[in-house]
Amino acid sequence: MSWLNNKLHHRGRFFLGTNSSPVEPEINLIPFIDVLLVVLIFLMISTTFTRYQELAITLPAANGAASQSEVKQIHIAVSRDGRFAINGKVTDRNQLSASLNALNKDSAIQVNIDADAKAPHQAVMSALEAARDANLANIVFSSQTTKK
Repeated sequence: MSWLNNKLHHRGRFFLGTNSSPVEPEINLIPFIDVLLVVLIFLMISTTFTRYQELAITLPAANGAASQSEVKQIHIAVSRDGRFAINGKVTDRNQLSASLNALNKDSAIQVNIDADAKAPHQAVMSALEAARDANLANIVFSSQTTKK
């Protein structure tokens, strides 16, 4: 046990043959940088998803020539507050399908949806569903020409 007594010195500490000086405490920055990189990647990914939800769009406007062919048309107007009118006559959403069924006498009828640019999307979809329920397949949307 003499070797153990040789190793035990200097306030009862066990040393393996070297007399080391006290080590200065230091902060290891590598784990901190790793955590910051993970947070940065998370923020970059999450902000790209939010950007697509906040697109500001203004509808409708289009350039193009008007159709020259004469066809029988049914005009469905959708107002800014989501009300409907068929050929100028105000109609409730519940009566929209029934009114289109009454007007569907010919398979060549064209349904023209005149929706306000700020009309709710649900109101336009309701007009499309009503036209589908009335077996009307020829559906077009009206738009205004852009000013140059």
